Amino acid sequence: MNDYSDIIALPHPVSKKHPQMGRLERAAQFAPFAALGGYEELIAEYSKAMEKRAKEVENPEAHAAVRDGETKQNAE
Repeated sequence: MNDYSDIIALPHPVSKKHPQMGRLERAAQFAPFAALGGYEELIAEYSKAMEKRAKEVENPEAHAAVRDGETKQNAE
């Protein structure tokens, strides 16, 4: 198995054509990005809908009154 002893002592190569990249530019390459545009907004919207639904389940009488009120208004 190769233990890299033949290259371990060599100096780090430095390009004569390309200047060394600064820390900020190098860090920007590894910064997180939004791979799925709009995903965070979609999750927030879904979360709000689920919270609303959970409140309706916790208080079914209030939900029924609102539902019945809407039904009566729609019938008129």
